[in-house]
Amino acid sequence: MKPPFIENGLFRKGEALGELLVRPFHAFASRQASSGVLILLASGLAVVWVNSPFNHSYELLWESVLKLGIGDWSFEKTLHFWVTDGLMTVFFFVVGLVIKREILVGELASFRKAALPIVAALGGMLVPALIYSVFNWGSPLQRGWAIPMATDIALTLGALTLLRSRVSHSLVVFVAALAIVDDLGAVVVIAVFYTADISIYYLQLSGLIVVSLAAANVLGFRSPIPYMILGILLWVTIYLSGVHTTIAGVLLAMTTPARSAYDTDTFLVRSRSVLNEFECAGSCGYSVYTNENHQAAIQTLEGACHGVLPPLLRIESALHPWVVFLIVPLFGIANAGVHIEWAALGKTFTSPLSLGIIIGLFVGKPVGVFAAVWLAVKTGFGAFPTGTTWRQIYGGATLCGIGFTMSLLIAHLAFHGAPVFDESKMSIFLGSLCSAVVGMAILYWAPERTVGETRSYDRG
Repeated sequence: MKPPFIENGLFRKGEALGELLVRPFHAFASRQASSGVLILLASGLAVVWVNSPFNHSYELLWESVLKLGIGDWSFEKTLHFWVTDGLMTVFFFVVGLVIKREILVGELASFRKAALPIVAALGGMLVPALIYSVFNWGSPLQRGWAIPMATDIALTLGALTLLRSRVSHSLVVFVAALAIVDDLGAVVVIAVFYTADISIYYLQLSGLIVVSLAAANVLGFRSPIPYMILGILLWVTIYLSGVHTTIAGVLLAMTTPARSAYDTDTFLVRSRSVLNEFECAGSCGYSVYTNENHQAAIQTLEGACHGVLPPLLRIESALHPWVVFLIVPLFGIANAGVHIEWAALGKTFTSPLSLGIIIGLFVGKPVGVFAAVWLAVKTGFGAFPTGTTWRQIYGGATLCGIGFTMSLLIAHLAFHGAPVFDESKMSIFLGSLCSAVVGMAILYWAPERTVGETRSYDRG
């Protein structure tokens, strides 16, 4: 006899094991896709705001200072800093949780599953960076070489969602996994190449905090409270070390417990015992609100549910809606505001900076991803996504040229305060727009899968 939670709820009856394992991945993708509309609206609002008669209020808002203080100690930073370096750390924390879950039990759990999106992400980062460097080699603008490397998860998956009936499920999973790996690569690039002067002392303190987080995990601490406290301390020490604070989110995610307090059998025993006590506690109906025995049983059952659900999943589920529906749109409003000078718009298509970004996103990204996939499949290193054609792979690779959120963050780190900052943002818009339109067109008119076209490249 199957346990009740298998028949009625946690697992769907008749659901295959593979579908069960990727269901959290699907939930991640659907939330990211739906938030893409909000990002576009937020970014559009920023552009309209900056180019309206009220543009002075835009700068006034984001340059306003927020102060945190206790006694004689205070920490003052602009609202823009709190969004870019504060809230975006939470964004990278959630991305880190997703990456860790996928490595443990999801789409990156085995070598063959992980190989193709990892190789594709590396190709999609390398070629755009090379293209940008060719246009800007030897000039101060070379600092922006990582701008066209990035992929915006939300907007890319949002575009795929609009074409749900035209693309295979395996293509969506492949592109989503590629975008996740791409974001992890962006975090590494930011930490290594876009860091100011480094303080070894605070870096060592950060290392001690990471060791403490790992020790708490190993010792079996499952309450999120110690991880929150140590996570805040980690953010502070990393900020003081000179490394960009978003790396704190990923480090905290990697040390967040992924194991539950006890196994499924223990949960079943405890929950059945509690339900038996609940049933024997007295009359039914609305007595549950006043009967102390009922209340105690419910609280015990709630604790059992917390114990069997890993902290990683609980925290990810709690934070994910806030990230995709509030934090990322806020980032879009704070960073997408670019003043459009129509007289100088032609420069956007001719300057080395703009050409490096636009061509890097629109041409370099799909060429890098597609070439990496082709090499991996031809050499047997990776398995071609089943039910997908090469044209669909190229269409998905083109959509990965939608850099936007991550590209804006890197542009901010590279050129904030410089005269070319607005030009870099406009170039990101144009490159991302071209990638979105052409990528969706390719996928819309891509031929449906034929048996001979795909099977010859399958490796599993």
